Amino acid sequence: MQTTYAIKPIKTEVDYEAAMEQLEEFWDAKPGTPEADQLEVLGILIDQYETQQFPIAAPDAVEAVLFYMEQNGLDRSELGKLLGSRSRASEFLNHKTSLSLTQIRKLNEAWNIPADILIQPVRESA
Repeated sequence: MQTTYAIKPIKTEVDYEAAMEQLEEFWDAKPGTPEADQLEVLGILIDQYETQQFPIAAPDAVEAVLFYMEQNGLDRSELGKLLGSRSRASEFLNHKTSLSLTQIRKLNEAWNIPADILIQPVRESA
C-alpha cells in the first residue's frame, strides 16, 4: 500500500518538484482508492501551477488560418473568396489588417477555425 502525503498548495519551484515526485508515486493508483484521490488532487494543483507559471498565448489569427489552409490544401484565392477579395486576403495574411466580425463568422462557419482565435488582433510581422 502506498503512503499518503499531506497535499499543500504549490507556490514555488521546490513545491512543484515535490508534487511531481508525489504524482509519480501515485501514478498507478487503482480508481476509488485514497491514492487515486490524491493523484487527482495533485494533478489539479500541478495543472493550476503550470497554467500560472507557463501561460500559453493564443495563436496568431494569421498563423491559424495559414495552418488550416496548409493542412487542407487550400490556396490564397480560396481565402480571398471567403474574405471578399484577394487583396483583402493578402492584407490579412501580410499582417496589415485584422478580420472584420463578418469575416470571422465566415471563416468560423466555413473552416471551423475557433472564433476566439480569429478575433485576436493581427500581430505586426517582424
